[in-house]
Amino acid sequence: MIENVRFDLPNGISLHCRVAGPLGAPVLLFLHGFPEAAFIWDALLEHFSDRYRCVAPNLRGYAPSSAPPEAEHYRIQHLVGDIDALIACIGARPVSGLVAHDWGGAIGWAIAAQHPDWIQRLFIVNSPHPAIFLRQLQRDPRQQAASAYMNFLCREDAEQRLSENDFARLWAMFTSMGANDPQRVGGDWMTDALRQEYRAVWRAGLTGACNYYRASPLRPPTATDRTVMSITLAPERVTSLRPTVVVWGEEDLALLPSLLEGLDTYVPDLRLVRVPRATHWIVHERPQLIANELENQLSVPCKSELQ
Repeated sequence: MIENVRFDLPNGISLHCRVAGPLGAPVLLFLHGFPEAAFIWDALLEHFSDRYRCVAPNLRGYAPSSAPPEAEHYRIQHLVGDIDALIACIGARPVSGLVAHDWGGAIGWAIAAQHPDWIQRLFIVNSPHPAIFLRQLQRDPRQQAASAYMNFLCREDAEQRLSENDFARLWAMFTSMGANDPQRVGGDWMTDALRQEYRAVWRAGLTGACNYYRASPLRPPTATDRTVMSITLAPERVTSLRPTVVVWGEEDLALLPSLLEGLDTYVPDLRLVRVPRATHWIVHERPQLIANELENQLSVPCKSELQ
């Protein structure tokens, strides 16, 4: 059974989490992206809760978790700090696996590179590695165009525009960031119940969700903002130091397949799973595939588990 549990962190942030599974069991931690929330992982929580303590937080900025209003509070160090504090509250360092999609993946990549002792495994779903994303934003006009929505989400009026006409622009993202024909990606997964879950999160406020984009310099260059062109990332700061599985829906129209080129340079222990006929929303489209691939990763003992 999935429960809602609030964790009050020492940094003043409260994270409301979806939690399932026995206390004392190995922990799986699930991190969502934009414009989602913890509920996207419910099928996986149910699948793994017979053997694992599964925890899926609503990240800062997503109701009912804390949502600081200032964009500076959504820089990556603060997002990573939340997960550090959450793991401490759970009392399970290292967690057996960190499973992450989209913005959750940005946090996951940072943890695997800079704080590998917090986790035993990393499982990424359609979330670009920061060094490769930077490379493509600087050099590839196709990825720059595909990521142009990021600059829209930085606008001062983004929340207002996203809320118009029953969140019409947000609903459109589920097709504009994926395939337009739902039959090509396993059917129409957006049920009425799921729509209500999304509406509840969006109606509580969108400023926090937009602040992720306002706080990040990794977005396409524009005529007035070319910050991304001057950024460099030291390889030692972004190399994953944990066994990593990357599952990638190949029909993601926002994050192009070129973001997988050279991934092994930064992920020495990598297994890459390309999924044809799946999009950015593969967690909804193919939950059983995600569960199976995660099962495969968990079946291989890590060095720390053998000691």
